[in-house]
Amino acid sequence: MTDTNRPVLQPGPEHPIHVSDQEIDVVISARGELLVSEARAIELKEHVYAPVLYVDRAAIEPRFLERSEHTSWCPYKGEANYFHLTLESGERLENAVWTYETPFEAVAPIRNRLGFYPDRVEVTPR
Repeated sequence: MTDTNRPVLQPGPEHPIHVSDQEIDVVISARGELLVSEARAIELKEHVYAPVLYVDRAAIEPRFLERSEHTSWCPYKGEANYFHLTLESGERLENAVWTYETPFEAVAPIRNRLGFYPDRVEVTPR
């Protein structure tokens, strides 16, 4: 159910969004720690923003993720939910991971995939 006070917009020529239909192999690390040696990701390119690799959620061990109460709204993708990422070292990276559990149809392939803030987590193609 969409909150009627939140804008809902469609991608188009003024704000293009493209979701790749091909998965790529990636490695995920943070603060020098290898988190995932092999995962599958798809790339989302949105307007003027840097591309984001959305990783298959099943690739990340649940012990690394703790659901946050933080959410955000994108008028083109919907509501994002966040996770804190806890490293093997015990360091906790607050709200470093996000997911769209019920994205809008235009970006449906990112449903339940994980995005990572690149200043805290490296998602690198293999």
